[in-house]
Amino acid sequence: MNGFARELLQTLLISYSGFIVAYFVAVNLFYFSMLAISFGAIVHYIRRHLFCDYRVIMQSEFSPAISIIAPAYNESATCIESTTSLLKLNYPQAEVLFVNDGSRDDTLAVMMKHFDLVRTERAYFPAVPTKAVKGIYVSRRAEYRSLVVVDKENGGKADALNVGINCSRYPLICAIDADSILEDDALLKVAKPFLDDERVVAVGGIVRIANGCTIDRGRVIDVRLSRRALPSFQVVEYFRAYLSGRMGWGALNGLLIISGAFGLFRKDIVLAVGGYKHDTVGEDMELVVRMHRYCCERDIPYRVEFVPDPVCWTEAPESLKVLGRQRNRWHRGLLDTLLIHRRMLFHPTYKVLGWLAFPYFLFIELLGPLLELFGYIAVITGFALGVINVQIFLLFFMVAVVYGVMFSVGAVILEEISFHRYPRLRDLVKLLVFGVIENFGYRQITVWWRVKSFWDYFRGVKSWGVMTRTGFKK
Repeated sequence: MNGFARELLQTLLISYSGFIVAYFVAVNLFYFSMLAISFGAIVHYIRRHLFCDYRVIMQSEFSPAISIIAPAYNESATCIESTTSLLKLNYPQAEVLFVNDGSRDDTLAVMMKHFDLVRTERAYFPAVPTKAVKGIYVSRRAEYRSLVVVDKENGGKADALNVGINCSRYPLICAIDADSILEDDALLKVAKPFLDDERVVAVGGIVRIANGCTIDRGRVIDVRLSRRALPSFQVVEYFRAYLSGRMGWGALNGLLIISGAFGLFRKDIVLAVGGYKHDTVGEDMELVVRMHRYCCERDIPYRVEFVPDPVCWTEAPESLKVLGRQRNRWHRGLLDTLLIHRRMLFHPTYKVLGWLAFPYFLFIELLGPLLELFGYIAVITGFALGVINVQIFLLFFMVAVVYGVMFSVGAVILEEISFHRYPRLRDLVKLLVFGVIENFGYRQITVWWRVKSFWDYFRGVKSWGVMTRTGFKK
């Protein structure tokens, strides 16, 4: 390398290093602010609901009826447990719509045998266009009278959800994953915001990881961490995302994503925006953003809320291969949604969304992995050229690790002081340890998966990838 090229590279490295330091400071100040807002929101939530009698909702004739939609593709390992849990939920009036999206395994056969299903001539009216419905089934047994199983041609999760919307009878629709398990009072708690505030159009509930827990007949009866490291890392991530992320965005009415694993929506608004979008892998986030836009552009008073208590349990990937596919798909979905709705960025019509939420998801969530990867490359190159001060680098690295640990530990502490779902001290200590060590290896792997998603997106990859399920532990 000649002198001019070396000098130019050194200048670029120094400039990028200054940019990274400024970006690091701004991001961590924002994270700290969101953690504080989330803490205040959780305290407010607990105070409001500490003495709430949910039996009033159970007995009230004004409680809105709910249609629960569970799309399923090759879910034979978990479909019985999750469907059983849905049928046992405490709620005055609800139906369960299990939509078999052309599964290639024996999902439909397992459901038909266990729930004693027979085909019905129930009419199907496609308010939202979908793939063809092959059959609608109901149970011959009285205890399963609220169950409807729909068999359809494969069209993807969004298409299956739209089929469920078309088949639903009630004003609120609850979208969940077929491998999810809801706690008994989950619907009561997630429906309460609709009763408290007529402006509410959507509510998201917290999702927790069931790996390591004991499941019996569709109920989590013993909560504990998995013995495997990978699911435990994901528990810390979920705490960070939900308790110190979405809780804060919900308080600001800037929540752009409600997890596809558990969300409750006003059916009329969902139909007004055209249902779930078929040609994106981030259909859950894209729908919520479209609902935001619909209400903002028509000046409709609305709120999208998050409640941290109604728990949905789901099975997390236990292999790096499957986890990598999941994170790749999540990031492709984020990229696609932000591109579709790019005109919202800094647009005054969208208020907190345009000036705060959208920039956050663009510059921090979406582009953050790219900047971090370039930072690693810059460090390696800087060491090779001898332009990095080792002491300053080590100081910055230690500060970065301390901040990362602080936010992870802060999320775990929020969980402990609020809902205390992990009663064993050993599990709590383990979570704190994983909050520390995730910065050394695990974080870098997830950065690579998210960076790779850009390459996959722009070369037209639309697939979800195979998501292998092992089934819930009994």
